Amino acid sequence: MSQKIRTLIVDDEPLARRNLRLLLEKDPQIEILEECRNGREAVKSIEQLAPDLVFLDIQMPEMDGFDVLEQVGPEGMSAVVFVTAFDQYALKAFEVHALDYLLKPYDDIRFSQALKRAKSQIESREINKVSKRLLALLEERENLREVGSQKPTYLKRLMVKLTNRVVLLKVDEIDWIEADGNYAKLHIGPKSHLLREKMHDLEKQLDPDKFVRIHRSIIVNLSRIKELQPHFNGDYIVVLENGRQLRLSRSRREQLESKLRVFT
Repeated sequence: MSQKIRTLIVDDEPLARRNLRLLLEKDPQIEILEECRNGREAVKSIEQLAPDLVFLDIQMPEMDGFDVLEQVGPEGMSAVVFVTAFDQYALKAFEVHALDYLLKPYDDIRFSQALKRAKSQIESREINKVSKRLLALLEERENLREVGSQKPTYLKRLMVKLTNRVVLLKVDEIDWIEADGNYAKLHIGPKSHLLREKMHDLEKQLDPDKFVRIHRSIIVNLSRIKELQPHFNGDYIVVLENGRQLRLSRSRREQLESKLRVFT
């Protein structure tokens, strides 16, 4: 390869940029164009300089490596080596789409392997293949975003059959729920209603940010909890605003406390 490989370094960590520069400077075929400190600088430099090779960090604030790739577009990228700290999704995605990456911290041997493969892609003009792989990576990421944005829907009201009528109960008005055979007993103030639903099935239909299971047979509305009181042998009692005391299983205490910390 007679021409220099025009290379861009993108990483928000100064030490990481320095290490990459020192390794690249050992190769006479490499010409370092710039070092970019964030995603916005990277987009600008890629569009203006059209580098042959980009070492692109994934974990960057505001605009990460995937955002850079999305903004520039796969067709605007030549060879790219992703640089990442441990990220299970990213590593799997790179391997599935046959894209090269450096996992921090990497050694000289791993760096040399990645650089050698990048050179091979540039020399054999496989950039079209790389673009297709990058496009597939972005499409996969978009699909995951769409799935993640589809928040599950939870029950807002429950229909309870009485002797001669059907009552609609607002879920948020429920203080607590207890198991009663194949039924769930809904406690709302001084009243209670039987719902033909097993606790396990009902729990899955309730918003976990509002309702939590504190015992094998008890689900409680987080907004009704007033305090936790220590009981015997490390056990605790959950006290509701109406004074009702409910047993808290020792195995479920940590989960309840975690939910109460973030509950608003």
